[in-house]
Formats: sequence, C-alpha cells, structure tokens
Amino acid sequence: MMHWQALLFDLDGTLVDSAPDLVGAVQDLARERNLPVPAFDALRRMASHGAPGLLGKAFGITPADPDYAQMRLDFLRLYRARAHRASVLFPGILQTLRYLSERQIPWAIVTNKSEELTHDLLGTLALPYPPAIVVGGDTTEKPKPSPLPVQYALRHLGIEPEATVFLGDDRRDIEAAHAAGCHAWAASWGYWQESDPPSAWGANVVLEDADALRARLLAN
Repeated sequence: MMHWQALLFDLDGTLVDSAPDLVGAVQDLARERNLPVPAFDALRRMASHGAPGLLGKAFGITPADPDYAQMRLDFLRLYRARAHRASVLFPGILQTLRYLSERQIPWAIVTNKSEELTHDLLGTLALPYPPAIVVGGDTTEKPKPSPLPVQYALRHLGIEPEATVFLGDDRRDIEAAHAAGCHAWAASWGYWQESDPPSAWGANVVLEDADALRARLLAN
C-alpha cells in the first residue's frame, strides 16, 4: 500500500473553476474592440490553455500575429480588473485540502499561470489550508509539460517523486508528472477538449470528482 507524502495540483480546471473570469475577460476584450462576443460555452474548455488558447479560439489569432502581443496585454489587464470575483474552488476541493492538512500531507500548486496571477487568485480565495509552495509558469526556465516545475516543487518539499501525486486536467500535466517520476492523476472535471479526453493521456488514475480523489487517497 502506497502512503502518499505529497500532492501537487494544477490550478485552473483542477483546484479552481476560473473559467468565468478567464472567459469573461475575453468577452470584455471583444466588447472593448467592437468584435463579436464569443459564447461562454465555446471558450470554457480553453480556460486551461491561457491567453494563447483563449485568444486563438475566440479571435483566430496566434502569437505570430502582429496584434497578438497587444491583445494579450489587453486581455491580462481585463482579467486583473475582474479581480477573480467569479472564480471558486471546485466542489469537494476544500474538503480535500482539509483532509491533507489533518494528516500533515503537504500540497503544492504547479501551474502555467504566472506566479503573480496565481498569488492574486489565492489571495482572493483566502484558503484556510495554504499550499507549501506555488510554482508558476514563469518560476522555472520552462513551463509544463517540462518536468522542471514539478522537480522544483519536489526539491522545495524534500519529497521523492515516487511518493508524490500530481493531479491535473490537461495532457501536459500528465506528461510533466511522468517525466518527473511522479504518479499522474487526471482530473476529468476540468477543461479538457473532447478530442483529447483524460482517458487518452496515459494517467495512472482518472478521477471523476474531488470525492473520488479523497476516496483514492483513503484507499492508499
């Protein structure tokens, strides 16, 4: 029986349902630029893919386009202006963090969101059980799917990868976890694409919700 010594979580789509603010900022940008406003449901599943994914889906723009850099800055400005007011923990996540805290199992966030925006969001959420460390997309030389952010978190925690679970809602989370030697668990409640479901990512475990996550932890 494996006794997990640490859990690493992705942020958007795993811990936090941030799509209302992320997609809302894209919609605000469309209104600001007098462009057609995309529907929420059309963009929700891109919320884990940051500005490139959201802006690409909404406006057909890529980082190679001349207007992309300014559009990205405008998107981030509007996202900050929303102050994460519509972002909430997914159901059962708070209970999971309490479970970890009661058993003195450290947890960390490993996200491709910038450290600044991640700490802003955590400040709004005011978690009673804070992470041991936050690793953002700009913390290490390369973001996920590189293993570098995961390895950075493990070094800080002082825990071996084989005793650690990484939970995420995107293929790159699973790839980063495997590359770092961690157990890779997929959160199927997140923002994955129908063309690339969690069952296709090679995860060790695919979980339906946070209740299933706690049950899996109890089973180990």
